[in-house]
Amino acid sequence: MVKQFVISLLFTFTFTAVKAQSDSSVQTKEADTIKIGNILIIQKEKKKLIIMDKDSVLIEHAEPDSVTKSCSEKKCHKRSNISTNWWVVDLGFSNVNDQTNYNLAAAQSFFPGGNSSLMRLRNGKSSNINIWVFMQRINILKHVVNFKYGLGIELNNYRYNKNIRYVNEPSDLILRDPEVTSFKKNKLAADYITIPAMINFNFNPKKKNDYGFSAGISAGFLYSSRQKMVSEERGKEKVKSDFNINPWKIAAIGELNLGLLKFYGSYALTTLHRNGLDQTPFSIGLRFNSW
Repeated sequence: MVKQFVISLLFTFTFTAVKAQSDSSVQTKEADTIKIGNILIIQKEKKKLIIMDKDSVLIEHAEPDSVTKSCSEKKCHKRSNISTNWWVVDLGFSNVNDQTNYNLAAAQSFFPGGNSSLMRLRNGKSSNINIWVFMQRINILKHVVNFKYGLGIELNNYRYNKNIRYVNEPSDLILRDPEVTSFKKNKLAADYITIPAMINFNFNPKKKNDYGFSAGISAGFLYSSRQKMVSEERGKEKVKSDFNINPWKIAAIGELNLGLLKFYGSYALTTLHRNGLDQTPFSIGLRFNSW
């Protein structure tokens, strides 16, 4: 009887094992193991997936979340379709591209006896500071292509080497000051309220740190202009006037985003002065913002 019982038990076990081997449907071997045909998928501590074939050869080793998600919170940065930067600051240099023909009557009437060397700027001292109250970015295409715009002020300081003076009486003129040998400081300031608008290309939309560039145009309105001078003969002077400066400044603008380093540039499409001189302002520098 015992021999017949053992034989029956062995037969039953063998039949069950053979049936399990031939069954290609999904079965659960353990709480953390799934068998699909000859493939075993083993989940350990709900953290790792190990996928092996019947010969225990490793096929894949991955995080469980990566099977159902394209990225994790550590690698991906969720972006809003509209994002805003407040109080963006630019620090850079201003200068002008002087294409004036000083032999023409128009140039001589505005700057009698003038020439390009007298109008030469001190490059290291001519500064540009921009303060943007806000810059906003709107998603156009998968956060790769965006529209950016803002509102702020541009502060341009043009430092001259020579003893030239802007006057507004009896008319707007530039003259060499015969009473001053040289100015310790001679600065023309031109400040604008400006609206920039750009198309932005972000080549790293899934990460927090952006990499890309922007290009567009800006429109600025002159709200303040003045000349500050310091000399031994006259001391400190400050004269406020428009000095024949063009009230509107339209410029081609751009920015380059290299992650931690961000650069900006501006090249005017209008001249600095309304007439007389053909000088085109431009500026370049570093931008400090979060994107």
